[in-house]
Amino acid sequence: RIKNHNREKERRPVSPIPRNFKIQRSSAAAATGASIKQKMLQWCRNKTRNYEGINIENFSSSWCNGLAFCALIHRFFPDAFDYSSLNPKEREKNFTLAFQTAESLADCCPLLEVSDMIMMGNNPDPMCVFTYVQSLCHSLKTEKTKKIVDGCGATTSKS
Repeated sequence: RIKNHNREKERRPVSPIPRNFKIQRSSAAAATGASIKQKMLQWCRNKTRNYEGINIENFSSSWCNGLAFCALIHRFFPDAFDYSSLNPKEREKNFTLAFQTAESLADCCPLLEVSDMIMMGNNPDPMCVFTYVQSLCHSLKTEKTKKIVDGCGATTSKS
């Protein structure tokens, strides 16, 4: 009897977790990630909707010439540069302007390099762009900007 009891213990699974648990968990995590990206994408669309030449559909090709970055930053810092003078063919200039302005006025971390964006051409890495936009959104929420940034995160403040 004791030997049989030990054998039963040896045959039992180590963990009582159902086999499909990991699939369910991954699906839930993917859905949450997707909804966060969709909310951020919608926020970007809302903030840039009145800018000529900007049609944000994704976190890759929609950002490939730098104008979407410029429009998003210009929305919060309209006196920083003349958006209407920008040319979509001057990608390096646009990225440089956007990233430097975001870093100096919004205190945004320089997570993207102009040279990398140029190298990636018409299809920048969507995770890189998403991460940068998320960081920019967070930076815009800080008191340093003294702006109200609605819809891009937890709470907004009127500083």
